Amino acid sequence: MKRFAISLIAAASLLVAAAAAEDNISTLRETTPLAENATPHPMPKPVNTDIRQVRNYPEQPPLIPHTIEGYQIDMNSNKCLTCHSRTAVEVSQAPMISITHFMNRENQFLASVTPRRYFCNQCHVPQTDARPLVENDFVDVDSVIDYVKAKEGAN
Repeated sequence: MKRFAISLIAAASLLVAAAAAEDNISTLRETTPLAENATPHPMPKPVNTDIRQVRNYPEQPPLIPHTIEGYQIDMNSNKCLTCHSRTAVEVSQAPMISITHFMNRENQFLASVTPRRYFCNQCHVPQTDARPLVENDFVDVDSVIDYVKAKEGAN
């Protein structure tokens, strides 16, 4: 009987806590009720600066600093290679795709881009001028290293 009473009290307190928290839940739906569809916000504009973006972590695929609207990337054509292939970078002045994109599953180098690395926007994404949907206090690794070095130098 004692266990039952403790379980009942615990369940009741969980229900009260859940009901109280429900009023404070923050969602991306803003004020639109769950059963209704909100009017979508306008599509953000793509960043089209051609300025290389800083990577946030090691091995992060580079971000695309220009619009790719209308680019054809399929089995027959890859518009990205017009500027980023080995033969095009001298004229385009765009960075060449990584040498890793020429390696097959057995780590052998091929003469052309391996099929598993052919679809660029699988990993590389363009940026927009959209405001962040949620607050983010991310600090990149270089800032952390600089902070640690400054602390060590102060001691």
